[in-house]
Amino acid sequence: MKCTLSLLLFVLLKFNFGFAQVSIPYNLKQEKETIILPNELREISGLTIIDSKTLACVQDEEGIAFIYDLSTQKVIRKIDFAGPGDYEGIAPVGKDLYILRSDGELFQIQNFTKSNPKIDSIATGIPNKDNEGLCFDKENKRLLIGSKSKIAKGAAFKNIRTIYAFDYTKKKLQSEPIYSYDITVIKDFAQNQGIELPTKQSKKNPEEQEVALKFQLSGIYIHPTSKLLYVLSASDFYLFVFNHKGEIQHLEILDPVKFNKAEGIAIMPNGDLYVSNEGQAGLPKILLFSENKKK
Repeated sequence: MKCTLSLLLFVLLKFNFGFAQVSIPYNLKQEKETIILPNELREISGLTIIDSKTLACVQDEEGIAFIYDLSTQKVIRKIDFAGPGDYEGIAPVGKDLYILRSDGELFQIQNFTKSNPKIDSIATGIPNKDNEGLCFDKENKRLLIGSKSKIAKGAAFKNIRTIYAFDYTKKKLQSEPIYSYDITVIKDFAQNQGIELPTKQSKKNPEEQEVALKFQLSGIYIHPTSKLLYVLSASDFYLFVFNHKGEIQHLEILDPVKFNKAEGIAIMPNGDLYVSNEGQAGLPKILLFSENKKK
């Protein structure tokens, strides 16, 4: 009987949150290539895939979309879409490019390959004041907007981070978040999976340590094959992976030197993973990680 109870307790602890840690097909400790970017992209804050040889990037000071050729490793085109501002995310939808400003405003560059594309600005009405993640959800024909900040003030929202869906055909934001992530649940997931999270000195009690997990979304992208959502948190050096139900599948602590300020993430159809880092004290760069193929 005692043995049965012990086994039951183990099962409850192990599967308290429904999932064991799922491995991802990347070794984030060893990049395949480091791409050094020009100084004009020192503040790179978002990137996305155009095709197998081309990326599109934005930086968080100027209203310019940079088209970057991976084969020549050069910026081959610049598209002015707005004045100076805090631009954080970029995503392609068909022939258009969408850029996210941190206050939630979207800028649509229509037929961006044309010499003089039409620019449209869209007020999404997202309640969060600071938004950094933007990606195309192809299967559901929508854009996802990831918020770095809380949805509102108050203790009830302190540990909640949200992602909203934007219908680009109707130019309308879904009224409620499609994903709401609870930091407390993520901490418990890490504990149950034996993942030791970094700690910091507690503000309430300086003699104690507390888990250092802000979970401030800085970049989001849906893996083209697994359909899992990859989420970066640049400020505290984490990568999170969630399924389509919003359930956490994987948590990885990133090297703060290698990922000094990782605000952009994109994944090629062949699985190649690109992560951009601001220059800060060094050079801006994009890290390329090859997908480990199943044998």
